[in-house]
Amino acid sequence: MYAAILAGGVGTRLWPRSRQDHPKQFSDITGSGRTMIQATVDRLEGLVSAADLYVVTGAPYAGLARIQLPAIPADQILLEPSGRNTAPAIGLACVHIRRRDPQGIVAILHSDHAIPDAAAFRQALRRAEVAAAAGGIATLGITPTFPHTGYGYIKRGRSLDNLPAGEPAVYTVEQFLEKPDRATAEAFLADGAYYWNGGIFVCRVDVMLREIDRQLPQLSAALGRIDAALDGPPDHAQAVLESVWPAIPNISIDHGVMEGAEAVATVPLRAGWNDVGSWDALEAVLSPDADDNCIAHGDVIGEGSRHNIVYGDARLIALIGVENLVVVDTGDTLLIGHKQQMQNVKTIVERLRAQGRSDLL
Repeated sequence: MYAAILAGGVGTRLWPRSRQDHPKQFSDITGSGRTMIQATVDRLEGLVSAADLYVVTGAPYAGLARIQLPAIPADQILLEPSGRNTAPAIGLACVHIRRRDPQGIVAILHSDHAIPDAAAFRQALRRAEVAAAAGGIATLGITPTFPHTGYGYIKRGRSLDNLPAGEPAVYTVEQFLEKPDRATAEAFLADGAYYWNGGIFVCRVDVMLREIDRQLPQLSAALGRIDAALDGPPDHAQAVLESVWPAIPNISIDHGVMEGAEAVATVPLRAGWNDVGSWDALEAVLSPDADDNCIAHGDVIGEGSRHNIVYGDARLIALIGVENLVVVDTGDTLLIGHKQQMQNVKTIVERLRAQGRSDLL
């Protein structure tokens, strides 16, 4: 099995640690000692070799990707001239893998997810690989732990009992659903047949490219031009990529392909998955200390302080008599806010951009 790791995007909700020149996937957000993209590769140990790994990222991050992932061949770090969402990025990876293996099976992963139970994750990927070999697209359905309103959902259908026995089970996908309101999310959780859509897919590359051709013909035509150019000199291939890319549709794989795909299965995943989309998400990833503070990184002393999330890069952080705060210190910037207001980090970033303070972005 191959793997395509999507590593574009900036992750503005994790500002000020995540910056335009050093986004969250290339940072150690959780304090594990490994950056998020390195942890993504680590989880594939024993399942996908470095020789079969591909990374799709923005051109500005080529250096970071090569430094942090030296075992991956340099020509398998694929550089997008600009961000065009997940469908073009996945299509680009599939084009490259198809040249090596026309029916190769690829696991499509995000570089900025936290998945503590790596063994359960690999087991689910192996199960999805079996389903994908038959010609469908398999997605890992994250078993929900609370009625989240910020994720899309997957509704499972019947069990696919024609697959080899074992765990986890595999089901058809009856429907992909948009982010629900609270009442709907609570109904999904109570029903038990709904999963969070984590955007993790396993499929044959020819199947994915055939679906792109059927549903996104403009993208398919552009990928065809990029593919043909790869037979020529590298400079020519790069020039074609840069000329074609700006006109490619900016569309997600969910809306562009998955919602209309002909054969989709889901494999339930219970592995502590979290997309670490904002600072408050670290409470679901990190173990709290005796005062229920989550210390992601840094030198922290607390006195009478509880339920805080702290990330420090620069100096000692001392907390006295405070609760339910997020404190992020990167040396040039200090963020302090209530945990329940972390969605407003993006507003701060927008205000800084409007003020022309690009040095802090």
